[in-house]
Amino acid sequence: MKLKRLGAKPKEMTLPEPEQFEAIVKAVETAGSRHSKDCANLIRFLAFSGCRISEAKQVLWSDVDFERGEIRVHNAKRSKTTSAHDLRFVPIITAMRELLEKMHRNTTPQPSERVCVLGECEKSLTRACNIVGVSRITHHDLRHLFATRCIEAGVNIPTVSRWLGHVDGGALAMKVYGHLRRSHSQESAKLVTFGTAVIVPEIVEPKQLPELAGATV
Repeated sequence: MKLKRLGAKPKEMTLPEPEQFEAIVKAVETAGSRHSKDCANLIRFLAFSGCRISEAKQVLWSDVDFERGEIRVHNAKRSKTTSAHDLRFVPIITAMRELLEKMHRNTTPQPSERVCVLGECEKSLTRACNIVGVSRITHHDLRHLFATRCIEAGVNIPTVSRWLGHVDGGALAMKVYGHLRRSHSQESAKLVTFGTAVIVPEIVEPKQLPELAGATV
């Protein structure tokens, strides 16, 4: 799946398909280094939350609310001239819940501890991409991957934009991911109906069936 970055010098970016992403994470996790599993967990966390790497490093276990199904994230990019909030809340999707529950079960962390033990994983990502044979991806590409999967799943772009921490109502996300919405437009169009006739079965009154007049149910 190909996207274009915004900026003075846009370049084509290729995101991994679901099975390729799993292969990348597996390659990282089984690399054999002391932090292989922590690195794989960071990659999953970024992909399942859409967080920037600087935001992921700040998430504590006290920010994870399993009951409400959301993660409190401190917005990294915030200008005093905008209406952006200091915090945003990202939903805990199924894959993220499985990841967090496993991590919590294995380490029993304190609320004040960071969810992601490591602060970066790009070298491991690059190595894993080479092993799997796919285009190199970065921390930020995992944020794009999150947005892409959400939109493909049917989440509307303004909602995804809020999850990413944008305050433009989805304008930027539409520029970056609008082609995904177009690619799914034909399937979505099948759900739209106008005045479709509904056939209602004819109700047969008892008097029309004299032979059943004395019957009981």
